[in-house]
Amino acid sequence: MRVVVTGGSGKGGTWVVRDLREHGHDVLNVDTRHDGSAFGLCLVADLTDLGQAQDALAGADAIIHFAAIPAPELRPVGETFRINTLSTYNVFAAAVAHGIRRVVWASSETVLGLPFDIPPVFAPIDETIEPRPESSYSLSKLVGETMAAQFARRTPTEFVGLRISNIMVPDDYAAFPTWQDDPTIRRWNLWGYVDARDVAQAARLALEAPVDGAEICIVAAADTVMERPSADLMAEVFPTVPLRRRVDGRETLLAIDHARRLLGYEPAHRWQEQLG
Repeated sequence: MRVVVTGGSGKGGTWVVRDLREHGHDVLNVDTRHDGSAFGLCLVADLTDLGQAQDALAGADAIIHFAAIPAPELRPVGETFRINTLSTYNVFAAAVAHGIRRVVWASSETVLGLPFDIPPVFAPIDETIEPRPESSYSLSKLVGETMAAQFARRTPTEFVGLRISNIMVPDDYAAFPTWQDDPTIRRWNLWGYVDARDVAQAARLALEAPVDGAEICIVAAADTVMERPSADLMAEVFPTVPLRRRVDGRETLLAIDHARRLLGYEPAHRWQEQLG
């Protein structure tokens, strides 16, 4: 397929572009920052401008939309919200205008209530939990989910939103051992993470998954960032939060069951193996 990846110069997008090309797709990276690739493989564009979004997405069979301010507190709160919501609207609208079949896009685990200063109502958390955005960043992602559902309701374009956990690249794993003595350091997202290579896998699988309308999937690693069993962590740090089902060993508390069923997603990378 001819796939346009927006934000393909970013931490997650870089791996998405690489993975798609390794699997034989024709990929154009659209970003505000050139990735240094050869002529014709990267387009510098501002997706907050609808005309540039329309031009950049022309000729695509599918879109993977990762372009965004990637976290809270990197820009003023209003600017984060403006850039993320406007660029997402423009990409979705351009996809519909061009008759593009599938849009895969990066939502965020933060819509689930991160940071968990207020404990979640249950764990493992899945897509049925009521969204609780705690920043303009997470609110922008929730607005994106609403836009995707409404575009899908009235057009043939299909949308798959990935609620991506804290993305890690191989060099990041060196820090993991430093967290083991204090379970509160990473309580803010229930000790979740995801390898960038698994994010790329999920995005690629989402291009072909059987979707009718709009879907949302949590995308996380199969384990947590901690060496201790997940149930023990919950009992110590969040003793009032009920576990809705059995949690085995170091199993993720950001449930990936829906991504497994819908996308065929199966995380291939665990942090302890990367340190070996």
